[in-house]
Amino acid sequence: MNSEEYFDKVASQWDQLRESFFSDKVRKVAVAKATILPGKLAADIGAGTGFITEELIQNRLKVIAIDRSEAMLEEMKKKFGGFDSVEYRIGEFNNLPIQNETVDYVFANMYLHHVDLPQVAIDEMARILKPGGKLVITDMDEHEFEFLRKEQHDRWLGFKREDIELWFKQAGLKNVKVDCVDEECCADSAESEESGNVSLFVAYGEKS
Repeated sequence: MNSEEYFDKVASQWDQLRESFFSDKVRKVAVAKATILPGKLAADIGAGTGFITEELIQNRLKVIAIDRSEAMLEEMKKKFGGFDSVEYRIGEFNNLPIQNETVDYVFANMYLHHVDLPQVAIDEMARILKPGGKLVITDMDEHEFEFLRKEQHDRWLGFKREDIELWFKQAGLKNVKVDCVDEECCADSAESEESGNVSLFVAYGEKS
């Protein structure tokens, strides 16, 4: 089973699973970092069932929600089908279905550790930002919990913050900051007694 198959399989239970991993505080920290303006356009990359999008809607943004899992987006549509401010698109990390310099904000929550090439994913997210647009990524710090790679199909066991900062800058972003969310991702192994608590970071950058 690859990550796409995994997320297709758990889509209908994802909201409940996510609540056991981390709290709504993560999305509030992410959105606060961007100092958003109502009416602007945001992209939610690796949108899943709409954890970040829900906060963006509440702040009166228009949203393009992108995920590689059609099942996840179908679950998302069930929740937000009454909102004409959300558009749903299937896409891959290295080929986002958005034209250059289109959106004002890009958010990606717990997404980067599932892609094959995180630096390429950051470059692609920077590509779709308008000049002056803002990228905010929330994800896990580097850790050693191998069961997450096996059971949840994580491609990366978190990241060093200095690597994230470097990749943001190499993508042409300025005013880059990588800070602590003051929140942990908590997960228990389904196949052993192992469990892990991993600190989360929030990374911010602006397109020149």
